[in-house]
Amino acid sequence: MRRILSLVAVLPMVLLFGFPPSTFAQSAQGVIAGARGHIVLPQSSKFTAADAGVRMHTNVGIFVPDELQFLPSELPPVPGYGFETPASLACIYGLVAPTPGCNPNLTTRNPGGGSGVIAIVDAFDDPSAVSDLAAYSAQFGLAPANLTVVYAGGTAPPADPTGGWELEESLDIEMAHAMAPGAHLYLVEANSDLALDLYSAVLVASNLVTCGQASCPKGGAGRGEVSMSWAGAEYSAETSVDAIFQQPGVVYITGSGDSPGTFYPCTSPYVVCVGGTATARSIFTGNFLYEVAWMDGGGGFSYYEPRPFYQNSMGRTAGPTRGTPDVAFDASPNTGTWIYDSNLYEGGPGGWFVVFGTSIGAQAIAGIINAAGHFANSSTAELTTIYLNSFNPFAFNDIKRGYCGPYVTFAANPGWDFCTGVGSPSGYKGK
Repeated sequence: MRRILSLVAVLPMVLLFGFPPSTFAQSAQGVIAGARGHIVLPQSSKFTAADAGVRMHTNVGIFVPDELQFLPSELPPVPGYGFETPASLACIYGLVAPTPGCNPNLTTRNPGGGSGVIAIVDAFDDPSAVSDLAAYSAQFGLAPANLTVVYAGGTAPPADPTGGWELEESLDIEMAHAMAPGAHLYLVEANSDLALDLYSAVLVASNLVTCGQASCPKGGAGRGEVSMSWAGAEYSAETSVDAIFQQPGVVYITGSGDSPGTFYPCTSPYVVCVGGTATARSIFTGNFLYEVAWMDGGGGFSYYEPRPFYQNSMGRTAGPTRGTPDVAFDASPNTGTWIYDSNLYEGGPGGWFVVFGTSIGAQAIAGIINAAGHFANSSTAELTTIYLNSFNPFAFNDIKRGYCGPYVTFAANPGWDFCTGVGSPSGYKGK
């Protein structure tokens, strides 16, 4: 695998992607579009059929620009192209007063709000989680984060030798904080990426949400979400695991996966499943145009989970089993999102990365649900609210373009579909 180019060493100068004139168009705003690059998948995001029910993988990839040149400039870390920032995402999804075009190079208004707890479950140890989140927040003008790292096994787990899980953890805490800066974040680190270790960490995270401390007494208040940015192939025994996602007072959220098909725990009827979109932008200005389904996003009908009651109105489309996803969010490498991770990645230095995948949406939706402030008592209650608002344009953007699924079987259609669920968020209503 080709080693990724780190941007951290040149951040003080702030970079600008440079391309031959034939590959971009430039406007009076100085916005450049048409970045050439290639995709890198971390080892942690690769899996085999033998991993089903045994090992989980991350839902993150990296877009690596092929060419760079150094020019003095301002926001974002590498200005001049439409890679998303907290402010541009908040603009697209109606979380702030809109800036025309929601251009990442011009939009600076960040989302606010958030309270209670978001507990983020990941594998292995990210030793620089606190400092990386502080650097990310300072770069984008976010309020300082309230982050606590908790070891699910009682002691610090080892680091992922490839750096993929550390990259995932940086993405997770930064995106959750960007969308709900007032929430108390817990990063709950499992001992490994084995399913049993991650499931045990989910139980720890659930207790943190219901009382806000590592040792939880009875009668916790329950104000928040547990978010998970990992997935595995469906397996016949998955229904026996669903009980861990049913603790009262907790809403569970995860990504639908970064390849066609269905993945667990997204297929659990007790988890909010977040699919992928692409935020299409003008090649002339970089301004936002519309959303389309992300072709590589996970989605479809579960092989083992029955259709939950909140999807009964979608029965003719979803069929007799659980359909995924429920909602969607930007996940495409062509419209990737900036994150900061100073850990070693596959032997190379860390820094600023352009990442993609349904992990972005899992954490962003967790933050948006948190900032909405309704604090449903369960995932099914949250999902009931989502589906009741599925045709409310003030709650969700109905995605009607694009295709996804094995052999590109599914289309994004009016209403719920296997590519984007009920659509992407439109403000805080219906969540």
